[in-house]
Amino acid sequence: MANHKSALKRARQNEIRRLRNKGYKTRAKNVIKQVRSAADNNETEEARARLAEAVSTIQKAASKGVIHRNAAARKISRLYRRVNRATAA
Repeated sequence: MANHKSALKRARQNEIRRLRNKGYKTRAKNVIKQVRSAADNNETEEARARLAEAVSTIQKAASKGVIHRNAAARKISRLYRRVNRATAA
């Protein structure tokens, strides 16, 4: 465990940030799951509505630095592809 005052403060800050980041990451995973589920069940309107929410959530996580911006772009791209494929079929 940290002994110096500054190291103790750093440990407290890291814990707060870890919990905050965990929330963003969990939210992003859940909205991705919802989009995939809607697309796989051919619920096109539902999938499109969920996709808009998912894109916003993923971009917010990327802007906060929770996930890398390229990872966010990749996730969004794959969701769009999946939804477009589901609506075309």
